[in-house]
Amino acid sequence: MTHSLEFICDYGSPNAYLAHKVLPALLARTKASLHLTPCLLGGIFKATNNKSPIVQYAEIPAKLAYERLEMRRFIVANQLVDFKMNPHFPVNTLLVMRGAMVAARIGRLEAYSQIMFAGMWEQGLNLADADVVTQTLTQNGFDGAALVAQTSEPAIKAQLAENTQAAVERGVFGIPTFFVGKEMFFGKERLGQVEAALLAP
Repeated sequence: MTHSLEFICDYGSPNAYLAHKVLPALLARTKASLHLTPCLLGGIFKATNNKSPIVQYAEIPAKLAYERLEMRRFIVANQLVDFKMNPHFPVNTLLVMRGAMVAARIGRLEAYSQIMFAGMWEQGLNLADADVVTQTLTQNGFDGAALVAQTSEPAIKAQLAENTQAAVERGVFGIPTFFVGKEMFFGKERLGQVEAALLAP
């Protein structure tokens, strides 16, 4: 049976980048298709009263240390040698997530996502800067100026807000989140469970 995997993502999440990098192999093993659903992580946090680990565990240094250890383990296990923390982190992703709505409209969301994830977590770019986003897209085969201009359209703004609200209404409280049918899985650490769900008859 062929399944579809929905990936709720925001390019500003390092764990979303790490998950995205290992998804191709998982999809090949499960013969599943991927559906990317861009959402605004800041909007999800605000709606659910959630916080980033850096803020949430600021007074629990052992927990923060373990979060970093778990990330290093995942990087080493999956040989994700191109990853580096963005020097501008945390980056306001409103522009690039609206850009994802534009890319989806023209049928180029996956290519756009590859560029944004790489720019954020391999090249260390400040993707809150419209000029940086424009240049990065143009260098990678997009009409960067046209795409960035379209992010100010009311319909594009509304679509991102609708995506984010719909995710919250489904129980999403953070990113990366995955859905196999109606089953929700949070975090890259759940990808084994995701794979099992995709392989279930």
